Amino acid sequence: MTNARFPQTQLRVAIVSAVKHDYVARGILSHNRYHPVVVTDEADCPDWIHSRNQMLADQLGVPYVRGVETAIREHRPDVAVVSSEAARHCELSVIAAKNKLHIVQDKPMSTQLESCDALVDAVEENGVKFMMWNRNYLPAIVKAREAVQRGDIGTLRSIHVDFYFAKDAGPPLGSRSADDPPLNWLEMQKEFHATGADGGVGTTALGEFENEAIYPLAYIHSIVDRRVERVFARATSHFHQLHHDNGVEDLASISMEMSRGTYGSICIGRIGNASHPNVGEIKLHLVGTEGSLVISEARPEIATYYKGQPDTEFTHQRLANDNDWLLADHFAQAIDSDSPTCLDVRSSRAICSTVHAALKSSQINSVVSVEHR
Repeated sequence: MTNARFPQTQLRVAIVSAVKHDYVARGILSHNRYHPVVVTDEADCPDWIHSRNQMLADQLGVPYVRGVETAIREHRPDVAVVSSEAARHCELSVIAAKNKLHIVQDKPMSTQLESCDALVDAVEENGVKFMMWNRNYLPAIVKAREAVQRGDIGTLRSIHVDFYFAKDAGPPLGSRSADDPPLNWLEMQKEFHATGADGGVGTTALGEFENEAIYPLAYIHSIVDRRVERVFARATSHFHQLHHDNGVEDLASISMEMSRGTYGSICIGRIGNASHPNVGEIKLHLVGTEGSLVISEARPEIATYYKGQPDTEFTHQRLANDNDWLLADHFAQAIDSDSPTCLDVRSSRAICSTVHAALKSSQINSVVSVEHR
């Protein structure tokens, strides 16, 4: 795909850590405006992190530089793509912002709200663009947004998102002996890297509120753009021994009071590979004053079945999915025209704050107000 609307000047890209997975970097690089010039990370990272970064640098044919400031100084990038462990997201993005780089950051924004605030300040003080990676350009989400904006269902009153994703996380809950030692979060996440299921990689365990709730919350932000004001949440480790051993949730629900008299809810869970023929059960239910919508996020799709099909292969595959290219194009347009991004630093911070309020609510079994800047 090409885009003749904007100047075709190259945007030089620094991939600032690729510890979790490389799909964000490769998504940005799917667009011809972006050109990789370096992979970099902090010099004092453990060897396994350097090894993963070096592998991506070799695949892209660019140098790997230990030391982010050094890499920026030597290779003069325009854009930083940050995909480290979640706990380091904002730290690395702040370095990029202070060096005047535009930033595309993997989810979640951070595990600490204070880190989000530091990044908001750095982005706004240095006048750079920020976009949290998201799935808001999937065909079904685009159609849902257009239908609401046209007024097809009148004034929106409520929105519900089911976001159950069919990924494993080691042995099922209850399948190990009570005498077995707790599963080590980091070591298990390292093992998951081969299948791309290591989004929670890091020394601190990351439940599915923090790890995945950005996607359904970003859908809601994209479609209705309402501020979440109060939440009530419940959470448990229902499917996976790893989550249970490390005290984090793999199944949760959130009820939300939003601005302008709108209500929302989300059910989210990591439900295992064998639970669904698709990536998972992901649907949006919207109710308005004049009608309602039910949107299946995965469609359009095609199902393929054959003898000897591996159990881990998804039988349903998405079609017409240009989400990565469209996000990259949108970000280039925002840079060219100095316009907002679809999930900018303040919107991302609001989502992170909603997640943190939901976590607190699930712990104290009470309604919690969302802290906004």
